[in-house]
Amino acid sequence: MTAHSRPAADRVVAALRGVFRDRLRSVVAYGPQIDDGGRVVSDAPGSLSCLAVVTSLTVADLEACAARTHGWQREGIATPLLLPEDEFRRSLDAFPLEYAEIIGAHEVVFGDSPFQGATIERADLRRACETQIKSHLVHLREGFIEAGGTPRAIADLVTASAPAFVALLRNIARLNGSTARDRATATREGARAAQLPDGVVTDILALERPSALKATDAARMFPEYLGAVERLARYVDGWNV
Repeated sequence: MTAHSRPAADRVVAALRGVFRDRLRSVVAYGPQIDDGGRVVSDAPGSLSCLAVVTSLTVADLEACAARTHGWQREGIATPLLLPEDEFRRSLDAFPLEYAEIIGAHEVVFGDSPFQGATIERADLRRACETQIKSHLVHLREGFIEAGGTPRAIADLVTASAPAFVALLRNIARLNGSTARDRATATREGARAAQLPDGVVTDILALERPSALKATDAARMFPEYLGAVERLARYVDGWNV
C-alpha cells in the first residue's frame, strides 16, 4: 500500500469501527494502488477503495455512514462497499469479475481476510466476461458514431474506456487459471491468451498514463482497438469451461 493510502485506510477503519463496533469483521483495501508485485500504480487522492464485511447492516448503520460521507470525499476516499457476511458469500457468482479484481489486488487492513475459502467458479467468470466484453464492444461502436468524426471526442472515448478493457484482459487471464497478482503481468497474460497484437495492448496500457499519448494518437488507435475488442469477443465466445 502506498504512503498516501495507508493513513486513509486507517481512517476508514476507525470510522467503521465507530459505527459497527464488534459487528465489523474485516476491511479490505483494493484497487490500482494495491499491487502485490511491489509496484506503485497510483498514489493519487481518490484512488482508495475499501470493502467492509459486517455481521449485520441496518438503516441506522447506513445513516451513520452517510454522516461521514463528506469527510471521506474531502479526504479523497471512495464510499466503502458494505456487505453483510452471508450476502457477500452468496454474491460471488453474481459479481465474479468485480470480486476477482478485488481478490487479485487487495490488502487486509482490519480483521481476517473475507476471501479465505472463497471460490469464483470459472463458468460464472466466463459468462460475466462475455457480457462485459460484448457490452464494451457495443459501447465503443455507439461512442464512435456519437463522436461524429471529431478526433478529440474519439480520443476521449478510447482513453475513458481503456481501464475497463485492461480489466477485461486481467479477467481473461484469470479465466485461464492465471494466479498473477501484478496488474501488468495479468494484463499481458490475458492478451496473449486471446492472441491480441502486442502493439495495441502496449498503447492501451499507456493510456493509464494520459500524458504519455497525444489526443490525436489516441484517436488514431481506434480501428486497431476496436479490432482487438472484436477478437476478444470471439475468443470468449469459443472458450470452454
